[in-house]
Amino acid sequence: MGLVILTGASGSGKTTIAEMIEQQHPERARVFRFDSIGVPSPDERIARWGAGSGPGGGWQRAMTIEWLKRIARERHTLPVLFEGQMRLEFIAEGLASAGIDVARIVLVHCDDATRTHRLFNERNQPDLANPDMMNWARFLRGEAEAGGFEVLDTSKISIADSVEYVCERLGIWRSAE
Repeated sequence: MGLVILTGASGSGKTTIAEMIEQQHPERARVFRFDSIGVPSPDERIARWGAGSGPGGGWQRAMTIEWLKRIARERHTLPVLFEGQMRLEFIAEGLASAGIDVARIVLVHCDDATRTHRLFNERNQPDLANPDMMNWARFLRGEAEAGGFEVLDTSKISIADSVEYVCERLGIWRSAE
């Protein structure tokens, strides 16, 4: 199974990339979205899973591991794209726990001005354009750089080019338009 995992903070473009690949290439890749399981309130996450390690805490860690086990259990004839807002440490732990030896992890990132614009204007979620989200994005970038993971900076490239980048990593190519 070819597996590409996209992670990044809100507004980076990871969900848009995944949705476009799913819409344009449903017969060429299988797409899973972390948030499709629903995201409990912060109070519920802490009550059930504890505060845990950093942003997202124990819930994010537990769900990342569960998702990767689920992906590993299913028989996939197509490459798999899994996207969500997950710490790279949790992804690595989940891959090991699921027995997945080969996966390509890509941090989707953008600068703060681009993130703010997207959250305000494209997603209509201005409440997410806050210092905590910007710090979370910087944390993930630092984690990716320290771990030697790929970083796709969507600040200055088009969504089409971002989709092409991920399609290449999946081993699929967009058809000529």
